[in-house]
Amino acid sequence: MSTATSTTYLGLTLSHPFIAGASPLAATVDGARRLEDGGAAAIVLPSLFEEQITLAESGRIHGIDPMDDPALAPLVQMFPAAREYHFAPDSYLEHLRHVKEAVRVPVVASLNGSSRGAWLTHAKALEQAGADALEINFYTVVTDDEVGAQAVEHDLVVAVRDLKSVLKVPIAIKVSPFFTAFANIAKRLDEAGANGLVVFNRFYQPDIDLATLSAIPTLELSRSAELRLRLRWLAILHGKVGASLAATGGVETWMDGVKALLAGAHAVQIVSALLRHGPGFMGAMVAGLTAWMESHGITALDDVRGRVSLATSLHPGHFERANYISALHRWRPDTRS
Repeated sequence: MSTATSTTYLGLTLSHPFIAGASPLAATVDGARRLEDGGAAAIVLPSLFEEQITLAESGRIHGIDPMDDPALAPLVQMFPAAREYHFAPDSYLEHLRHVKEAVRVPVVASLNGSSRGAWLTHAKALEQAGADALEINFYTVVTDDEVGAQAVEHDLVVAVRDLKSVLKVPIAIKVSPFFTAFANIAKRLDEAGANGLVVFNRFYQPDIDLATLSAIPTLELSRSAELRLRLRWLAILHGKVGASLAATGGVETWMDGVKALLAGAHAVQIVSALLRHGPGFMGAMVAGLTAWMESHGITALDDVRGRVSLATSLHPGHFERANYISALHRWRPDTRS
């Protein structure tokens, strides 16, 4: 791989910025090998969930033991049974070890939970099993109207500090965009020691089944239109935080990957496109980036990163307002059909 495309993410040197994000593709050792052979510069393993860990350790999910109080059983029945997860906590560690032995690219373990809690102690075991880095995915939708934004942000920042106090490997925090002042929480996570910020979580919104009158889980693979929210915040954060920045969600083509880099990303995670096209799609991503750089006479990725960020704007908020107003006032219906 050409050194022109090399990048540093979480302190790890990668041959290029395109990495395989957490997905079932790395749930087997053979799958991880295929991702490496397809060209992935690093591999994020599928997530180990808080609910798996607490269920294995205490028989409880979010403090609820359905055997103790059958009335609460429906609250946890929507979660998969232990046998439905790819791995139990212990077997996840074994899988991590086996993947590390099988591939040469960096391997990032993933923890997914909804709050600060004992489940995070499993991070140390992942480090000891050989993870090159950890991705911590705080996936939660706060529906309790008694819980304020300050409490949510405080817990998130304290969790990062706690993790950094016990871990030696770098950690990336995968975050949602749903903060009142996202730039502020990003800065606080950076100051708390986060080595990277992954923007953004994709929340899988439930649909409603009209026949059963019930909410049903849905999952749709991402498309390029979702990238714009990521581009906006990568561009705003570039140069303002010391943490590495990674884009995830909406990277459907090599052009999407280049846009993320121009906005300020150090790495670009790809999942949906790999699920659609297979691990070999990584090669098309790298080829597209290389050809684009050559066509613009660019010889190093550092000359791409942040080139279309808001770092040179004194008032990024004003820039966003201008874009918002211009988009509304300049829209015209398409009369070609």
